Amino acid sequence: MILKYIYTGELDLTNYQSEDILELLVASDELLLEELFEHVQDNLIEKQTTWVQENFVLVLHTVFKLLNCKKLQTYCLESICSDPRSFITSKNFPSLDKDILYNLLERDDLPVEEVIIWECLIKWGIEQTPGFESNNNDRTKWNNENYEALRETLSQFIPLIRFVEISAADYLTKVRPYKAIIPNIIHNEVEEFYFNGTIPKTINLPPRVGKSHIESKIIKIKLISTIINWINKKDAKAIRNKNDSLYNFDLIYRGSQSGINNNSFRNKCNLRLPILVLIKCQNTKKIFGGYTPVGFYSNDSIDGLIYSENSFIFSFEDDTYMKNIKLSRVISYDYAIYNNYYYGFNFGGDALCMENQNLYANGNEHYEKNVSDDNNIPYIIEEIEAFRVVKL
Repeated sequence: MILKYIYTGELDLTNYQSEDILELLVASDELLLEELFEHVQDNLIEKQTTWVQENFVLVLHTVFKLLNCKKLQTYCLESICSDPRSFITSKNFPSLDKDILYNLLERDDLPVEEVIIWECLIKWGIEQTPGFESNNNDRTKWNNENYEALRETLSQFIPLIRFVEISAADYLTKVRPYKAIIPNIIHNEVEEFYFNGTIPKTINLPPRVGKSHIESKIIKIKLISTIINWINKKDAKAIRNKNDSLYNFDLIYRGSQSGINNNSFRNKCNLRLPILVLIKCQNTKKIFGGYTPVGFYSNDSIDGLIYSENSFIFSFEDDTYMKNIKLSRVISYDYAIYNNYYYGFNFGGDALCMENQNLYANGNEHYEKNVSDDNNIPYIIEEIEAFRVVKL
């Protein structure tokens, strides 16, 4: 296959077996045939979808050894996250490499019950721990050495478990019996949470986003759980419960694609629907944003005012971890949104507004507080996105 490619510059993979194509991926990487490598990687993603999904463990173990195979690695992990339960409960899951398992468990978009993740992690640990026999699934036969060995095997994975997402009943029957393998500080904090309601400090990972999805060039997906909390009128770090609403965020406007100006924004976002706006500006670490549950639709009023009780604006630093958060909710409902041709959007009469490539963030009486440190100084918009917010 490689010789044919070298001599002709072409290689039709249509009639080759999927296993051979995967081996070709490895060989092309070793031989530094970059163009062929990319072609094979794309073929596995686009043409061998069913086979890849039926052989995730084999494919994952292969591609995670290839430093340049990020595209296929990401594809596999995202495919698993679209239907994770069938994979993590499969008979092949306990043989998964520890580095791949870590990459999977640290994801915030793994939509499966946390107690299922815990149970599968225990099974994986037993399989991976030397000295455990098949009959050692029975905890009554374990000795201190067994617990200590399992604790060592799972030490790097325990902090990735969102214990507060597990119900009290499941915790008592499915987690607490394994307290010997949980680090003391984590165990003590989890016990405090279940018996006293104290939020853990050591393991303060956000809830897994589940089916909520956003394709943003401005923020990482893990931050969407905070914005969902705000939409649900909760604190940024609130622990989501099963009754809380989840949302999808469908891209309707991106400045780098449609143009950063008032007309482009208004043409895409003139909707009577919930909309989230995200803005990245030049020469600042701050990311700004705003949410309107009523959209930016055109109305018949002279001043273009739109009533809303649940709009809010915000800013923070760092697109991965959200530092220095400033959240400001509307307090003058009649003045929540200004919609006229002077602006792309305008929350509360310049509390946060877009005027072509300029962004203004000025504190006023219509929103709780200013989300910027610099009044009346325009920021230059580097990228801006708007998403239609759809309740799941």
